[in-house]
Amino acid sequence: MNIEEYYRMLDLTNRRIRETDFSTERFLINKIDWRDRLICISGARGSGKTTLLLQHIKKAFNKNLDSVLYASLDNLWFEKNSLMELADIHYHNGGTYIFLDEVHYLKDWQIIIKNLYDNYPKLNIVYTGSSLLKISYESGDLSRRQIQYTLPGLSFREYLYFENVTDTPALKLCDLLENHKMIAEDITKDITILKHFREYLVRGYYPFYKEVYAGYGDRLAQITNQILESDYPSVEAINYSSIHKIKKMLYILAQSCPQVPKMTNLYDQLETDRNQGLKMLYTLERAKLLSVLSSEKSTLKNMARPDKIYCDNTNLMYSLTENINTGTKRETFFLNQLRSAGYEVFYPPTGDFIVDKKYLFEIGGKDKSFNQIKDIPDSFLAIDDVEIGRGNKIPLWMFGLLY
Repeated sequence: MNIEEYYRMLDLTNRRIRETDFSTERFLINKIDWRDRLICISGARGSGKTTLLLQHIKKAFNKNLDSVLYASLDNLWFEKNSLMELADIHYHNGGTYIFLDEVHYLKDWQIIIKNLYDNYPKLNIVYTGSSLLKISYESGDLSRRQIQYTLPGLSFREYLYFENVTDTPALKLCDLLENHKMIAEDITKDITILKHFREYLVRGYYPFYKEVYAGYGDRLAQITNQILESDYPSVEAINYSSIHKIKKMLYILAQSCPQVPKMTNLYDQLETDRNQGLKMLYTLERAKLLSVLSSEKSTLKNMARPDKIYCDNTNLMYSLTENINTGTKRETFFLNQLRSAGYEVFYPPTGDFIVDKKYLFEIGGKDKSFNQIKDIPDSFLAIDDVEIGRGNKIPLWMFGLLY
């Protein structure tokens, strides 16, 4: 590689940074300690990882862009050019930071990043990858060297900020449960919150909603295909037949969410066995297309029959099926927002969800009663179609304020 190629990549970096929108930032940008030498940011396609990287570069290195190199590894340029050579030239020309996007498209990426980390001790490396990535404890052994972050889609709180409706701080679950009435009264005094909530459930989870209007559902369908046809094969060695089966599984399950079909019947439809079927199910969950709910932490041993299977988020529901069940939509929103905020959610013997093995929740409309979970400590109703709650009845929309 010659120096002209390096400068061409540097010019490309500068152009991408100059054209980056700086008006709205994701919550994670201020939670990352950018001083760490090796940082991994994973997340579903469309969650905004690239924009987050470019915004940080623009914010932190605006007066010293030559020290920074940004490169997207899905660029055809890397078919004929070496990342190691590019990084070496950057390092010897005073470069101190390299930001690598879509790293899962790079063959042997873990080994290459480990070598960059070990061989260039003054080089800081930040990389993004698909949520499908498995950070191996063997190949490259990055687990001991790096700090890992996950970027989910927009919370309802972030959506309100992106829409210039209100900018309210993220809440801890315990504070929400204790002070929800006062918080809701403060937020809703000047805005019609339920109108924005209904819009968010249909189109608001993925940041690109601001760029796509009538074609939002089509864009989601395209992203789903990209994940399964492009991202998945870049992470694991699979053939076309496997991709076809996993796409078929996704659409079968999306039509029946959250009811779980008999798994043996599903495997028969897919012409596969239990082990392969479970692997496919796990893949769809890692890809942030489905969300599996079980009474205990999921492993290949205990997932013979998950208790419930949901679409990952409500926007995806509208993309994958025309039959939107109101109750399923409510439960999907609750599960997505709690898990995205970092809480553990399991299927309880009674009620809909148990959070962090302590808080029991039943999800429903404004006429929902406590009959199913009465007399159980730390039990709550998450109620749709109400702006302000009372006691242990909490508006459903408020669970979108947790990150």
